[in-house]
Amino acid sequence: MSSLYRRLADELRAGISDGTYPPGSRLPSESDLARLHGASRGTVRQAFTVLAADGLISSRKGTRRLVLQPALVQSFSQLHSFSQWAASVGEVPGGRVISLVRREPTDLEAERLDLDPGARIYHLTRLRLLSGRPVMIERTAYVERVGALIGGIDADNESITARLEELGVLFAHAEHTVSAIPAETEDARLLGVRPRTPLLRELRRTTDPENRPLEWSDDRYLGDAVAFTVHNSVQANTLIRSSAKETSA
Repeated sequence: MSSLYRRLADELRAGISDGTYPPGSRLPSESDLARLHGASRGTVRQAFTVLAADGLISSRKGTRRLVLQPALVQSFSQLHSFSQWAASVGEVPGGRVISLVRREPTDLEAERLDLDPGARIYHLTRLRLLSGRPVMIERTAYVERVGALIGGIDADNESITARLEELGVLFAHAEHTVSAIPAETEDARLLGVRPRTPLLRELRRTTDPENRPLEWSDDRYLGDAVAFTVHNSVQANTLIRSSAKETSA
């Protein structure tokens, strides 16, 4: 039999899921829950700790716990652009181009894109929005033949991926590495948060059906706005764990 605090956490989780405690509402107080379930306040606090760890309620003590808006989940089981994913979860995708420049690649960009010496790339920095809210900064290096097409795309209002596919550029395969990173000064300014606010960082390398590199991107998400899920099985396990040091390049 599960312990009392876990049963209490499961009951509260069910109430959050079915709308008994909608986002923005507050859970009953520790003393009320303790009395209702014949438990100690310490047991109630343990249940709150479980729910806070799952991102369902605020972790602030000394007040009734606030039910949080659940983070939207983006799955790696299908290859979707940001715009396609946002529309699929009922949000309005948007964007604002910060810069688009043609330049020499960095050593890392040249390596990830398998570039020959002397090759150039197009680098796009764009702020992404969900229903008007800034949630992500993408910094993407495109191989030159792809990047040259982006200047003719309304990147503030169109999906670059969808438009490029219409032009014959097919994004077929992607490798994703997700880690945590503190918001740098420019990240914080664009996202409207404090410097060093924790962000989710997704490093992404995308290739075409012939496995030729198309883009290398460093995307940074607000941690309370987006979550990622990975589906794997014993038949096909593509989940690879690596140290934070290995992914910090």
